Amino acid sequence: MKPTHKLLSALLAASALYIASAQAVTNDDIAARIKPVGEVCIAGQECKGIEVAAAAAGGGAAKTPESIVGTYCGTCHNIGLLDAPKVGDTAAWQKRADEQGGLDGLLAKAISGVGGMPPKGTCMDCSDDDLKGAIQHMSGL
Repeated sequence: MKPTHKLLSALLAASALYIASAQAVTNDDIAARIKPVGEVCIAGQECKGIEVAAAAAGGGAAKTPESIVGTYCGTCHNIGLLDAPKVGDTAAWQKRADEQGGLDGLLAKAISGVGGMPPKGTCMDCSDDDLKGAIQHMSGL
C-alpha cells in the first residue's frame, strides 16, 4: 500500500472514531444542554425557584443610596463622564436642579434617561424612592 493511502486510511479511521465518540452522549446530557435558562412567572401565581433567582440577583439585600451610587451611578458621576455632574459637586447639581424643576425634575430625568445616561441609570429594579435617595446622596441637595 502506498504511503499516501496509509495516511489517508489513518485519517479516515481517526475521523470515524472522533465522530462516534462525539455522538456517544446520553439523553440526560442532551437534556442538560437544551434545558431552559429561565422561567416566565405570572403575577399572582406561584413560581417555582423564584426565591433562588431573587437571592442570586441580590434581591434580598436592602438598597441604600450609597450602594446604588456605588453599583450604578458612580461609574459616570464619580468622574463627570459625558458631562455628568460629579458626586459631591453641589453647585453643579443645584444648577441642574434649577434647570429641571428641582429634585423632582432631576428624578424624572433619571427615570427616563438623559443624554448618555440610560433610563434609571441601568438600575431597573430601583424604585423612584431609591433613585431619589441616590440623587440626594450624590448631590447633597
